[in-house]
Amino acid sequence: MEAIDVVIVGAGPAGLATSACLNRLSIPNIVLEREDCYASLWQKRAYDRLKLHLAKEYCQLPFMAFPSEAPTFVPRGGFIDYLHSYVSHFRINPRCSRSVESAYHDEETGKWHIRARNADLNVHEEYAARFLVVATGENSKGFIPEVSGLDSFGGEFIHSSKYEKGQKYGGKDVLVVGCGNSGMEIAYDLSNWGARTSIVARSPVHVLSTNIVYIGMRLLGFGVPCNIVDFIVVLLSKLKHGDISNYGFPRPSEGPFYIKQRVGRTPTIDVGTVEKIRRKEVQVFPSIRGIQGSRIEFANGEIKRFDAIIFATGYKSTVRHWLKGGQDLFDESGMPKLCFPNIWKGRNGLYCSGFARRGLFGISVDSQNIAKDIDLALKSQ
Repeated sequence: MEAIDVVIVGAGPAGLATSACLNRLSIPNIVLEREDCYASLWQKRAYDRLKLHLAKEYCQLPFMAFPSEAPTFVPRGGFIDYLHSYVSHFRINPRCSRSVESAYHDEETGKWHIRARNADLNVHEEYAARFLVVATGENSKGFIPEVSGLDSFGGEFIHSSKYEKGQKYGGKDVLVVGCGNSGMEIAYDLSNWGARTSIVARSPVHVLSTNIVYIGMRLLGFGVPCNIVDFIVVLLSKLKHGDISNYGFPRPSEGPFYIKQRVGRTPTIDVGTVEKIRRKEVQVFPSIRGIQGSRIEFANGEIKRFDAIIFATGYKSTVRHWLKGGQDLFDESGMPKLCFPNIWKGRNGLYCSGFARRGLFGISVDSQNIAKDIDLALKSQ
């Protein structure tokens, strides 16, 4: 069994940021990652045209800004390059291909015991740590909802994390389920590649532009109250897009930034999909009622045949698959019980980073808080 001060589970941006903050304080730590690379969601499970939806100053990790020449909205490749530089600069050395199978707190020793399988060597490894940081985040496993008759669908259906680009779907009828950022951007990409594209709007949504979101973020940064910021950005959205409910997207009664603060749901940032919908190049449907073969029936009674379905329906936490205990911090679904900003600390040296639903900015806050708290605990022992 290998003894270490801190074990971090997950080498996405949250795990990397936490390790960097600990390294700056010379606190020994080990990062365990189940995939064969760090930031696998970005390196292996993100579609080609993805960009950061917020301006770069709201997306940088602790103690390293983006290069001055980087565009305001950094593309996927640029963000991956930034992460490579970050890992190198802070001398982070994730142990990849380590799938954590269990972690529990030993009351007698006061340490966390972590058991992980090394997929490369096909052996189990055990660690003992005073502190355990869960950095697997809320985007750990792609979620496909139960849909009546989905098992009868004869075409391809995938989660959006498997989508790369729309070239192979050219000339096909493709349904995208979900009108969040991934769903709307994938629909746009599919249409550009010549797919006959439709999208399912399952719930009310705010549709903004990157510039409108940037204005809102700046106003909040200047201390403008959230309700006033919401009024301004919704007004700007109406001026830009008109009444989006005419296109099948009902607008929520609460403002976009209030919703983000309350439940962590991000407004949808339009990349050109709304214009395609306006020109009828992308069709909008309500929720799916059921599937029979290639025929999909929607809540409004319409039926249409499709060749492929892409589920942009979010992710689920996998924490409860391996973490024993920690009920003070995590609920049964593997998400934190507490609310931002006091979301990151549990009992017995248990922490979490990347669960605040505040994106990369929330990760930066969590990782710095965790490192400072661990440093204080070590100095006081």
